[in-house]
Amino acid sequence: MAVHRFASMTWTSVRDIAGDRAVAILPTGAIEAHGPHLPLDTDIVIAEAMARRGAERLAALGYEALILPPLAYTPTPYAAAFPGTLHVPPAATSEIVASVARSLGNHGIRMLVIANAHHDPAHVDALHAAVAAAARHGSAAIVFPDLTRRKWAEQLTDEFRQGCHAGRYEGSIVLAERPEAVLAEVMASLAANPRSLVDAVRSGLLTFDQAGGPLAYFGAPAEATAEEGREIVERLGRILEQAVVDAAATVATP
Repeated sequence: MAVHRFASMTWTSVRDIAGDRAVAILPTGAIEAHGPHLPLDTDIVIAEAMARRGAERLAALGYEALILPPLAYTPTPYAAAFPGTLHVPPAATSEIVASVARSLGNHGIRMLVIANAHHDPAHVDALHAAVAAAARHGSAAIVFPDLTRRKWAEQLTDEFRQGCHAGRYEGSIVLAERPEAVLAEVMASLAANPRSLVDAVRSGLLTFDQAGGPLAYFGAPAEATAEEGREIVERLGRILEQAVVDAAATVATP
């Protein structure tokens, strides 16, 4: 089977491959501050890399993998005070994702998998709300491998699990995927910020600044490498593949 860029297809092509072996993939991220060294669309770069590698793995298993245009306008309350960050209400994101699933279902595509790289709790909650809405309305099933959950997080890096943002984890992926977008000299000059966003969320802190990230980064950006970024993308693709295979097995079980 093959990997398809959904927006470049004709309607007849979509019609002809719709069915049980067609899986749509929606990259989701945000336009938000990622330190003084990474672009605002860092999450989109990562989500599209996850979608691409996951799609390639699914195609090798016999799926028609349809990569949708990314969803970039999402809730960003933690970074909202930083210039360039775009924040939308969570309900808007939930409605968009659920509506995409309904449209796909109407055209015979029965599974939508989310490749998400934006982990603000408001956004993650909005995606879970969309999953629930899709289940209620009988549209395409939404599969959401939430990387903040232990099952998936344990497959990623130590820094990711500790609660990073624009650190070694994200910086490595952008170096691998779009090196020209990284301000390398700035990145190399940044001291590690050991504060954990996971701990900040648990403590009820509501912004990057409150959490101890006045420059909108957490982790060790100066340690990022393209080699590690390529390895992380492989892991993300494997997670997406596993989520689809698990979901398909659940559906097939009487």
